[in-house]
Amino acid sequence: MTGTVTRVEGAAERRDGVLRIGTRGSALAVAQTTAVAESIARATGVDVELVTVTTHGDVSRESLSELGGTGVFATALRDALRAGEVDLVVHSLKDLPTAPAPGLVIGAIPKRADARDTLVARDGLTLDTLPEGAKVGTGSPRRVAQLKAQRPDLDVIDLRGNVDTRVGKVTDGELDAVVLAAAGLGRLGRIDAVTDFFPLSLMPTAPGQGALALEVRAGDEKGRSPIARALAAVDHVTTHASVVAERDVLAGLEAGCAAPIGATALVDDGLLFLTATVYRPDGSEHLTASHAATPDSLGAAHLQEAAHDVGARVVAELLAAGAADLAPLGESR
Repeated sequence: MTGTVTRVEGAAERRDGVLRIGTRGSALAVAQTTAVAESIARATGVDVELVTVTTHGDVSRESLSELGGTGVFATALRDALRAGEVDLVVHSLKDLPTAPAPGLVIGAIPKRADARDTLVARDGLTLDTLPEGAKVGTGSPRRVAQLKAQRPDLDVIDLRGNVDTRVGKVTDGELDAVVLAAAGLGRLGRIDAVTDFFPLSLMPTAPGQGALALEVRAGDEKGRSPIARALAAVDHVTTHASVVAERDVLAGLEAGCAAPIGATALVDDGLLFLTATVYRPDGSEHLTASHAATPDSLGAAHLQEAAHDVGARVVAELLAAGAADLAPLGESR
């Protein structure tokens, strides 16, 4: 039996036996949370309600770097979770601080979507074919550094706003192109707008990009409660291990999610591979470290051990090479 999925206002009266999932109110956040809710409803038969929570990052027009980057989209969701207004919340993992949140745990990470960045440009242009001096919009210091590394002639413009706003600046002629995550475009049904996909080997993305995190109150992830069953139904063990390795790079470098760092991890042929790159903000220099670990099995516990191991080795190599002097990493909050 499949459960139902509905949306309610935050103050709506609770119904017994209904799982309440907190989400940001943006079109992208609602789309990705709805997909999670539908998966849970199908797998468990539990009825699910989506509760919209407004975050500081949604209402501020400051750039991501000015906002501080890390946590600006998470705090209000976490407050609602701690207050018992919702049973779990869904975050874009790349926006989530690596520091533990008191009283909360990441209970599940569903299968990752496409982790790549993309270019949405006028006239079908690609990164290679953009004219000299083209205006390209992004709010990410990492993307700025990567664009400058590949095309130092570009005029990179700081950019905020939802997907429609950003794409609109291209269609209106204000910008020649914008850089957006493939995962977000795919979840919104806008992947046809892409004119160029950036390979991860050339332009690694933010740790956790393309993945979602389901956060719950500590203890709720255990046992056979409806919350625990929901988490078990959607957790994807290889994705979970991969993003743990990537986020260990941020944590080990004491870096925030707005730092100019790219990381890519994957599980293939019994090995867990991790590559991470730290960029000078102007793109003129970067450091890269790559390592692999062999888990004893592909079970969750052994994969997690391998993820922490490979993450620690990548961090050690980057720090020994001078990563802390290359870029303003900032604190992970």
